[in-house]
Formats: sequence, C-alpha cells, structure tokens
Amino acid sequence: MLGGLAGYQMIRWAEAPVLSEADHPPSKVVVIPDGSTFQQVASLLERERLIKSRSAFVLLAKAHEADRKIHPGEYELNAAMPPANILSILLAGRVMLHSVTIPEGYTVSQIADVLAQHQITDRDEFVRLAKDQSFMKTLGLSAESLEGYLYPDTYRFARPTSEKDVIKTMVDQLGQVMTAEWQTRAKELHLTVHEVLTLASVIEKETGAGDERPQIASVFHNRLKKKIPLQSDPTVIYGLPNFDGNLQKKDLLHPSPYNTYRRAGLPPGPIASPGAQSIRAALYPAPSSNLYFVSKNDGTHQFSATLVEHNKAVEKYQKRPFRRGNHSQTSIAPGKGALAHREGVS
Repeated sequence: MLGGLAGYQMIRWAEAPVLSEADHPPSKVVVIPDGSTFQQVASLLERERLIKSRSAFVLLAKAHEADRKIHPGEYELNAAMPPANILSILLAGRVMLHSVTIPEGYTVSQIADVLAQHQITDRDEFVRLAKDQSFMKTLGLSAESLEGYLYPDTYRFARPTSEKDVIKTMVDQLGQVMTAEWQTRAKELHLTVHEVLTLASVIEKETGAGDERPQIASVFHNRLKKKIPLQSDPTVIYGLPNFDGNLQKKDLLHPSPYNTYRRAGLPPGPIASPGAQSIRAALYPAPSSNLYFVSKNDGTHQFSATLVEHNKAVEKYQKRPFRRGNHSQTSIAPGKGALAHREGVS
C-alpha cells in the first residue's frame, strides 16, 4: 500500500506543471525537428524545464497512444502548462505562425527572398516550383510561370512550410480577389485573366499613387486600342538579363518579348504581382482620351491626350529640372518606332 501510494504521488508530481501561473514563467520557443522520436521530444522538454520528468511524459503519451503522433515545428510553451496540455498542443500540431507581408509589385524572385528571410521556404526550391509547368497544372493554371499569380498580402505561415503549400495559399488568395464579377468584366473587355494580370502588373510598376492607377490604365487601354506600343520602362527592365538600376538608351533596343518599345500589345505575361487596386484599374480604367503620361518627380504623373500637350509636360517636369545638370534621356514617339535622343527629354 505504501509503495502504491508513493507511486501515485510520484505520478501526480510528474503530471503537475513545473511552475504555477503565479510565477508568470516566460514563454519558450521549442523547435521539434522533423523525424524526432518521442523520447527525443520528451528529453528536449525536460532539458528546457517545461516538464518535470521525461519518463512520466513518455508514459503519459503511451497511455493516450500518442507517442508516435507528434508534429514537427516550432511551439510556444511555458513551464506553467501541465504536461497533458503540452502533449495536447504537440498532438494537434498547434505550431507558431509567423506574419509575412508580400508587398504589391514584387516579382517571384523578390517573394522568394522574403520567404527565405523569414525562414519559411527555401528560396531556390520556391523559384523552381514557380516555373514548374506540371505543378502549375495541379493549381489549374496554364502559364510560363507563376509571375503575377502569387497574390501580395500578409500571410501567417509556420516555420518552415512546404513551398507547394505556400504557393497554393497565395494562388488561392488571388482566386478570392478575382471574383466572378471581375472575371465577367474581363470577358466584356475581351481579355483573359492572364491578360488582366499582365496589364495590372504593368500598372502596378508604373505608379505607387493609388488614385492614379485608373488613369494609368486608361492610357494603356487607349494605346492598345490604337495599336500604339505601351512603351513602359518597367516591362523593358523586367526583360533585361542584368539591370543595374539605370535604364539606358541601348536597353530600349534589347530584343526581349517584354520590350514594349519594340513590340506592340501586352507583354507575354505579368512582370510582378499586382494588388487589388491595380487589377481593378485594369478592369475599370478611367474614361479619357489620354495617350501619354510623364513623371512630375513627386510620385505622380501629368497625363496628356496629344503629343503637343505631352511635350509641354516633358518640358515642364523633365527638361527644365535637368537642364543645368547636362542629363540625357530617351524619348520614343508613339506609333513611329523611332528613337529620338535629346538633351533633358524623357
């Protein structure tokens, strides 16, 4: 009887938390590697002083037939948790989730960098999968890559999460944004979803001013209707094998399918991940006859319907500010396909 009582007391002691709630123990992040045995998990918890007895914890798990069902990952635990609660958390796989924000206008490569920095996915594997045609088919997509299909948003992922799961989550989020109404609107404009995302991505890269996006979209829609090249610098930059941050005259001659100075119409695919504002602008452009826009050097643009108006805007916002600095920029006359290299003209 004394032996049984002692054993009972030992079990009660082992099943109690290491500390009480009144002690306000700090949380600890425990990482359980993939492939860990339950014995190894119990040893880790004992070493971190989250349980009193490794052996008792193993017996507790065996009593629940749970010693082979632990999920790997990061867990936030504290010493005031009873072992039974800790076991329940491990069995349920309630791992820590980390917030990761993917900014609008990021490319697949930049998204891969962000996820790798947060230790969510492997960068190279993420980029590889983003170009894997067979994998894209499992997502219901038929494109050269997932460029433009990874919706920019704030997500919460475990560390790590499989690259396929992360990609699927981001593509699914785009599906939520591209509502049935927007898809119907795309058909009214005689555009595929791929073309809408392509145009939206160019709009996204052209301006950071949200209220300008419908106006930017209007210029591009008007150019497409008139079969005037879009002449968008961001598309040229996307198609360059190496870009040092300074777009030069020779770059505008680069024979890339993304060079919208040399080729009319939309580029073959998105050049970045557009946000909802840019997608909406691509579908609902502002009504206008504008064919041109030029930077005001303050984050906004001046829009013009005629080349005469545009040249005046260039003189005001580009030529005058640079006249003293002997700067040289490039202009292309829409529809003529001829380069005109002039001092201070953009």
